[in-house]
Amino acid sequence: MLTGDQPAPSYVQGVHLQRTDENVREIAALAALLGEPAGLDGLLGDLKWQARRSRVPARLLGRAVSEAYTWDAYDQRDRSWFPQGISTSADASDTEDVAGRRLLVTTWYSTGGDGVKRGSRVTFIDLDTLKYRHVLLVHPVLDQDANLQLRPLKIHAGGIAWAGSWLHIAATRRGFVSARVDDIMRVLGDDDHPDEIGVDGQRVASYGHRYLLPVRFTYKAFTDEGHHQLRYSFLSLDRRSDPPALVCGEYNLGNAPSRLARFPLDTDNWQLHSGQDGFSRPIALDDGGVARMQGAVLAGGRYHLSVSNGRWWPGTILAGQPGRFRPLRLALPMGPEDLAYWPSTDRLWSLTEHPRRRWIVSMERSRFD
Repeated sequence: MLTGDQPAPSYVQGVHLQRTDENVREIAALAALLGEPAGLDGLLGDLKWQARRSRVPARLLGRAVSEAYTWDAYDQRDRSWFPQGISTSADASDTEDVAGRRLLVTTWYSTGGDGVKRGSRVTFIDLDTLKYRHVLLVHPVLDQDANLQLRPLKIHAGGIAWAGSWLHIAATRRGFVSARVDDIMRVLGDDDHPDEIGVDGQRVASYGHRYLLPVRFTYKAFTDEGHHQLRYSFLSLDRRSDPPALVCGEYNLGNAPSRLARFPLDTDNWQLHSGQDGFSRPIALDDGGVARMQGAVLAGGRYHLSVSNGRWWPGTILAGQPGRFRPLRLALPMGPEDLAYWPSTDRLWSLTEHPRRRWIVSMERSRFD
């Protein structure tokens, strides 16, 4: 595995990422106002909403679906937030659990359909109890007078990879952002302020979310001259490769490249490996993706892609290598998004986005062999 002391692997030219400065002072100021961070342990002790097994038999949701769950009634129909990305505690840890629990983490973005664009959030789900809690992603800022401001993180959040204590979240043309689960903070009393965000004296509002998570830094996307910009539409973790890698892919409708990239990770901190110039470059950049890709994972030596076929038609899973994918149609419910892989069970996980047709599903990977 690659550590900070080992030589860098061979890089592919064309695109690169550069990490911004860490928001150390800003997050410290927020913690001084809200108190010691609750962290993931504190959040897991205060899960609020109840997911449940789907009333629709799994086999009717897709040819590959073996398990299916739904959100509570409000989140199932909510049109102001749409689920997008998914990762698991099997990504975060070699033991496949975190704090002794089997967990999913998902992302949502705010559509602004009710007149307020609230940015993006993550949701932690305990797979054994099916209880969950939303956490608002925020960007804390200190103005020129060192006054703390709180802003929503306005990204599409189309994918997420949980690596160690870090959540890496796709930000499309911007690259991706990184937040640390240890920084989860509790906001007292904010359930009553769903349309407000900011700091007013000692009061903090976070769009009705009792917990928030500040972003530590951004991996900003750059394009080398003569190359196409890469869209970081979704992310996943390839934990089993040497070195482990962050898998990135781009959503396109077929009128532009649909590429897949792999960036090596340093296992001492689960951040992207960077060269002497401070840039992080991919070790693979393949043009052989497919149109309407929503997620990609590497498992069993092959890529597995989720493809959406619109609001009303079931989704597709494709398996194989770039340029040589074999589809399994009608594999997923309509509106599938990101993918994650759970090695010990050899299952893929995904989720769907459309109101009243929202499921979290798992699939046996052997269905795609």
